[in-house]
Amino acid sequence: MNVDPAATNLEGKVAVVTGGSRGLGREMVRAFSAAGATVVIASRKADACGILAAEIEATGRRALPVETHVGYWDQCDALADRVYEEFGRCDILVNNAGLSPLYDSLFDVSEALFDKVIDVNLKGPFRLMARFGDAMAASEHGGSIINVSSIAAVQPTPNEAAYAAAKAGLNALTIAYARAYGPNVRVNTIMPGPFLTDIAKAWDLEEFAKTAERTIPLQRGGQPHEVVGAALYFASDASSYTTGSVLKIDGGMA
Repeated sequence: MNVDPAATNLEGKVAVVTGGSRGLGREMVRAFSAAGATVVIASRKADACGILAAEIEATGRRALPVETHVGYWDQCDALADRVYEEFGRCDILVNNAGLSPLYDSLFDVSEALFDKVIDVNLKGPFRLMARFGDAMAASEHGGSIINVSSIAAVQPTPNEAAYAAAKAGLNALTIAYARAYGPNVRVNTIMPGPFLTDIAKAWDLEEFAKTAERTIPLQRGGQPHEVVGAALYFASDASSYTTGSVLKIDGGMA
């Protein structure tokens, strides 16, 4: 079988990545840009968005930084409005923004903390998929939506219960939106395991390495660039017959 190398070409596409200024989001922004896409970098930190946008534009590609807190639907709507005002289209949406605050015990989880986790990890993606998906479905171009979940959705621990519930909900929304907006829009999910992004700076890496040897078949955490293959697959025509799918990238952990 011959595989067309142009299958992952994103020339002329517009890609929006939430949580796009760091970690896995930053790697996807860079990969989409290198594949030819115009990128919209959305996150709560305007300065970080601007720094990455300048890095992308130094390569000759277009990048638009947009300060956005996806936990608020008015800001989700403002992001969609800005993208369509600026470019008139969106071809790829990546719901990557997420958070999982630490807490001492499940009893100590406050209503405010619970709501914050659900808002960012589930409520915001729900609204963004509705706004962008509706427009994609109505356009001649269609589009691809990629959600970033977590293996916590299928193997939750007490340390991340609310986060796990939100990500399990996101997996369910992936299937619902795939059915709602097909055939013009494909909706899929990347479900990462532990990745050594900037968040890993808070980990005991020596202890993590020991645990990884016992619990992860590949015996290590993922490197941020290792999300790129899956992201390009789902974003591009390479996955033209794939929707409603959840792909684990976890070294075999789950």
